[in-house]
Amino acid sequence: MLFRSILVDENLDGMDERLKEQGFDALSVRKLNMAGEKLGSDFSIIQYAQKNNLIIVTKDKEFRKASEENNFPLILLDDEEMLKIIVEKLKKFS
Repeated sequence: MLFRSILVDENLDGMDERLKEQGFDALSVRKLNMAGEKLGSDFSIIQYAQKNNLIIVTKDKEFRKASEENNFPLILLDDEEMLKIIVEKLKKFS
């Protein structure tokens, strides 16, 4: 299995550090911007991720269609995903 590093979008600020604590190689869009990268648009984030073989982790639903059209790896934490997690946890109380 090809391990890829993770690029955490700005809407999940701090998740890069939490992933690092779990042993993952994670970068933050916000921190990359602070270091001089120009990742202000979804397109630039996607290009950066593809160029560097990164999986994007985001809550931004706009990335879903782009991922489907351009075949790049994406973990989208949207309301549907969160609902699944909540339901699974609630089942433990049944």
